[in-house]
Parts: sequence; structure tokens; C-alpha cells
Amino acid sequence: MKSSSYGAGFARSAKPLALLLGLAPLGAHAAFFEDAKANLTLRNFYYNHDLRDSTKPAQSKLEEWAQGFILKGESGYTEGTIGVGVDFYAGLGLKLDSSPSRSGTALLPGAYDRAGGPRNADPRSVDQFSEATAALKFKYSKSELKVGGLFPKIPLVSSGDARLLPQFFEGAMLDVKEIDNLDLSVGQMRQVNQREFAGARDIQVGNYYSVFSDRFNYLGGTWRITPQWSAGLWGGRLEDVYQQNLATVTHTQKLGDWNLSGTLNYLDTGESGAEKAGKLDSRMTSGMLSANLGPQTFRVGYQYNAGDSALPFIHDTDLPAAANAVQVLRFDRAQERSWQARYDLDFASLGVPGLVAFARYVKGDNFKVAGEDGSEWERNIDITYTVQDGPLKNLALRLRNVQLQGDATGRRDENRVILAYTLPLF
Repeated sequence: MKSSSYGAGFARSAKPLALLLGLAPLGAHAAFFEDAKANLTLRNFYYNHDLRDSTKPAQSKLEEWAQGFILKGESGYTEGTIGVGVDFYAGLGLKLDSSPSRSGTALLPGAYDRAGGPRNADPRSVDQFSEATAALKFKYSKSELKVGGLFPKIPLVSSGDARLLPQFFEGAMLDVKEIDNLDLSVGQMRQVNQREFAGARDIQVGNYYSVFSDRFNYLGGTWRITPQWSAGLWGGRLEDVYQQNLATVTHTQKLGDWNLSGTLNYLDTGESGAEKAGKLDSRMTSGMLSANLGPQTFRVGYQYNAGDSALPFIHDTDLPAAANAVQVLRFDRAQERSWQARYDLDFASLGVPGLVAFARYVKGDNFKVAGEDGSEWERNIDITYTVQDGPLKNLALRLRNVQLQGDATGRRDENRVILAYTLPLF
């Protein structure tokens, strides 16, 4: 049986916590246990990606089916000036269907030793894999420090969850909310568990796949200027690879029955330290306008990378600062500009509560492929139905379809079918 596992982060974090709880008075543990909660998510994932007309002829398609179990929990805090608690995560992935000719979907480890690298001589996906981690957390007033396994959701690094098991990091994060309407955050990520690899490893760079770093430092915050306006400033450095600075502004406005919103981001990225990825110049402006009326939401987005480099980012993470980074393509090539149109509909108003869907189209151009003008487009259709009551309440079925075509990628078609059920444990 081909399998793999990882749990060192859990062991490192759990031992100090056990010692602390053993030394603290029993009464101090009351809130620690009373405020604790945990849930188990069962995620069944089928993935099919047709490559027959793509620029990667080595495989005609990627196709795998797997079952995931995701256990997440968090305690309350011990009593006292500084409260202490713990968050924990454990994941198990099981292969249901795969073959060496179809592996590489990123649902399961085994096909590659690193993203963007050559396929392994034995590209079979593992039959099963597991992982676990935990984070100690400390709370003082309105500030919180977490050390250990982290699932960051900040503008410069947002852990991805688009496959069987989620991506997580090892590091430390401090969130400070002592000043009204001002949220500050500072942290360092040292290693990462990627969605398609078991075990912690150095941080890999998307778009520059041969490059790794052993730390990502960031500092930033968001200021809620008024109930309608907010602004953020963030800075991050992936050691010896890149330095990023992000400015973002968000506005919301009610106009009659309409709810309007807009976000504008400017992300400036250059090389750092030893310049492992070489000289970098990515200056990306992106924005999104949204108009909601009852069950319908209309969105338009624009993105332009004015630099001479594709956007470097931490591999597998989401890109909240890039409006047109969608299901497969990111539209982040050097000099690329792109437009997006999206329509969302909640079918509850049509008598089908629990059914939601959206359609999205993004078109990009103004970049070069082998010295020639290039263009690309991607169309997404996403449908989710969640059972509203009865014994299967909260069971969710999600269908995700993609068609894309570009001068750099060729034509691709992709389908994902995800069945998920979350069971509260306590």
C-alpha cells in the first residue's frame, strides 16, 4: 500500500499545552472546555480535467476520485489576564479511483515530488494519506497570538481549500484589535503543507516553481474609516524571493433596493534578498464592482499587471488581491489585462431554498507567447445545493464546470463534483 502521513506539528504544539493544563488550577479550565467546539467534515471529491487539446500532450486527462475526512476543533481560553487555548486539525484522504495515466489532480499525493516538476517514475497516487497539526493560542484583551498550525486568511497569504484537504502553514500570527475600527496583524510562516503533498516543506513560489523559501513575514492592517469605507495596507516578504506591498480600498453603498460595493487593489511586487527567482517586476491593479438586488448579484472586474514579470505568490494559496484569479487561470501574466463578468442567483426566491449558482467569464490579452500577441479566456459555471432540513440537513452537493482556452494553455475542460457533509461534534 502506498501511503504517507504527517503529524509532527501536532506533537510539537500539543506537548506544551498538556504541560500548561497540568500546572494550571482546575477551575481555570472551565471556559477552556465549555467554549470548545469541533466538527468533522466528510468531503467526497471527483475531479476530471480534459487535456487533449491543451499544450501538455503527455497526458490526455487528469481524473481521480477521493474521500476526505477533515476534523477541526478549537478550545475556549483558560481564565486569567492571558488566556490560553488550542486549535487542532487532522485530515485523512482515501483514494477511491485513480491510475498512473490519470494522476496529478492534486487531490492525492504521489504523481509529483514538487509542483511544476516532472512526473515521478512511479506516478501512482497514494492509497491514503493523513496529516495533523495544532496551534497554541494566547489571548490578552482584544489581541490574539497563535503559534503552530495556521490557516491564514489575510490579503497576502490566504490558505487554499480547493481540493480534498486544506492547505496549512507552520508559524506564528498576532492579531491586534485594541483600537476601535483598526485591525492589525503581523506574522511569520516557516513551512507549508500543500494540498497535493503530505508533510511539511519549504514554501514554494507559484509561477516560479523551482524556487523555495523557508519563511514569509508580513505586517498589515485594515482601517474601517466609516461604516461604508475601509482601507488596508499590507507588506510581505518571502525571504530571498520577493517583497510585496498591497494597498486596498473597499466601499459599500445602499441605493434604494440595491446593495452596491466596490474594491480596488494595488499590489506591487519586486525581488528580495538573494533573488532566487531573479529580478521581479509585477505591478498589478485590480478592482471589482458588485450590485445586489434581492436574489441576484451582478459583478464586473478588471485586472492589469503593468510589470514585466508574472505575479509571484505562495503556491496553492488563494489570491484575494487579484480580482480575476479564478478557478484555473489567474490572468496575472506580464502586461496582461483582463475583464470579468459574473452573475449570481439564489434560487430561494424561486421556491428552491438551498440552491445557489453563478456563471463567470474572464477574458485576458495584451501579453506575449513566444514573442507573439497572446490572449486567453475562462468560463466558470458553479452550482451548489444544500439540504435544508431532515436527516440529511446541511449535506451539500457542488458542481463546478470550467472551459478555458488560451495561446499559452490550449483548450481545457474541467469538471469537479464535491459532496460534503459537516457534522458538529461538540
